[in-house]
Amino acid sequence: MKLLTRSFLLIAMGILTVSSYAQTESVYDIKINSLEGEALDLNDYKGKKLLIVNVASKCGYTPQYKDLQQLHEKYGDKVTILGVPCNQFMNQEPGTAEEIATFCERNYGVTFQLTEKVDVKGKDQHPLYEWLTDKSKNGLEDSTVKWNFQKYIISENGELEAVFGSKVNPMSEEITTYFE
Repeated sequence: MKLLTRSFLLIAMGILTVSSYAQTESVYDIKINSLEGEALDLNDYKGKKLLIVNVASKCGYTPQYKDLQQLHEKYGDKVTILGVPCNQFMNQEPGTAEEIATFCERNYGVTFQLTEKVDVKGKDQHPLYEWLTDKSKNGLEDSTVKWNFQKYIISENGELEAVFGSKVNPMSEEITTYFE
């Protein structure tokens, strides 16, 4: 609501035009593939919150897969988890799509949605992470993905609500409050 009010104020002051505001990209316009290579339509998640987490199989935070699965099982009617494999932090996700899927299922029983492996920062940053980390696109704040298992919460209406670092456990009250 704050973003909407601020935008209308900027339009009234002539700082922002209606046409430039209307061109703001929605998270639902972004394309990303599943780990199996099938296109995911983020529009399918409208009306539910999204928890987007860059994940890795060989990280000190990898046990958070268990907590993400628990969150999925407990709050799956209110939130969709997107685990986004990334190999940009000390080569901690070197596996192929098949190896990642096998690792996650065998070790943590993962049934939540995993996406293709992408870059979350740098010159080849995936458009989803461009949106998540750029205030001019997400309307909330600029951020930098500092490590594996950084978490982004998107509202039922596609607005960025919160960003949590790697140390914040997915089942912590800080995060579950958004789904209760």
